[in-house]
Amino acid sequence: MAKARNINPAILKWARDSARLPLKEAAERIGFTSSDKLSAAEKLERIEAGDDYPTRNQLIKIASVYRRPLTTFYLKEPPRTGERGEDFRTLPASVSPRDNALLDSLLRDMRARQEMVRGLLEDEDEGSAHPFVGSASLRDGVPRVAASIAETLGFDPLKRRAGNAGYLFRALRTRTEAIGVFVLLVADLGSHHSAISEKVFRGFAIADPIAPFVVINDQDAKAARSFTLLHELAHIWLGQTGVSGTPESAEPTTQSEMVERFCNDVAGEILLPPAALPQRPANLAPGDKDRVVPLVDSIAAQWSVSQPMVAYRLHRLGWITPSLYSDLCSSYAARWHATKHREKEKNKEKEGGPTYYTMRQYSLGDALIDVVRRTLRGNALTDTKAAKMLGIKPGLVETLLRTVEKGRGPFPHDHGG
Repeated sequence: MAKARNINPAILKWARDSARLPLKEAAERIGFTSSDKLSAAEKLERIEAGDDYPTRNQLIKIASVYRRPLTTFYLKEPPRTGERGEDFRTLPASVSPRDNALLDSLLRDMRARQEMVRGLLEDEDEGSAHPFVGSASLRDGVPRVAASIAETLGFDPLKRRAGNAGYLFRALRTRTEAIGVFVLLVADLGSHHSAISEKVFRGFAIADPIAPFVVINDQDAKAARSFTLLHELAHIWLGQTGVSGTPESAEPTTQSEMVERFCNDVAGEILLPPAALPQRPANLAPGDKDRVVPLVDSIAAQWSVSQPMVAYRLHRLGWITPSLYSDLCSSYAARWHATKHREKEKNKEKEGGPTYYTMRQYSLGDALIDVVRRTLRGNALTDTKAAKMLGIKPGLVETLLRTVEKGRGPFPHDHGG
């Protein structure tokens, strides 16, 4: 079989290293087999050294295992790093290099989709810059940036319509997409086997002036999504592309940590403005968990936000200690994972539920689907490119769009907390 001789072997090694795969494991997953003369790992090592070349089929398999587009391997040199933009996360020890490799693959995919959306908007003369992207700085202060975001969204924090956390997120997402920001809920690379935990990332913002993107990890609690959405919008207002993690109690010591706290505070200010909070109870001791927990639960239920978000707000106001905030977050996380496990087991026994296309609609959002639908119907987009933008197989594009055009019912999770 003909071999791919026009590739740069240095890219093969770079792609394996960035996928965090040891030589032996990579060789086995690609399908190299040992012979009397060479082991599978040695065969791959020879190819990476330029002493041999992969066949076309092997190169296709390499691209799949390393989660890289096939065209990557025909570049003259390895591409520069930086798919994450600024990394604002403070990671727990449980996040492995493999977790981060999966995240990088996801972010590459999101960036590729965003670039296609931007190109379409420019081709259709819809590529005007949004003035809010990069319009703020840390010097403006939390209240001013929070007010700017709320005003741009047309969202009055004190006059929100009653409803649960699912309704609040849907309302905020609709308003966000209406101002030109694409909002996606994604946490895997097309299969649950590649699902990325909320411990690895909570959200990701692409602060592009023409096609800004917000990606929210749908593995996270439903009640946490409004906070993540507003946090990522704060990054867009600051003009900063990057990936975000879980709010921390420790005092920031780096610029990235200061930015991350600022965005957390902006989201907290919008969801729970000062006027929404009761007066601090006179008998509330900062470390008194027994009194703090009912207070957090009450505020969270009244304002349709998550308990960790309320705890963060109380921590920043100085009502509770950093150690109690961390303790509460650990408790809430454990409870959330237990609930998620029970729901997963319960869903195994259920029949029916949302269809694949309904779930894809919810994940992709109205804004992205609408751009694809309009441009495909106007012959400005092929089915193949539409599939790449939507993250589905080409054969499913038409069915998805027809489902949307027939009218959608309630999205999944809209009624859940």
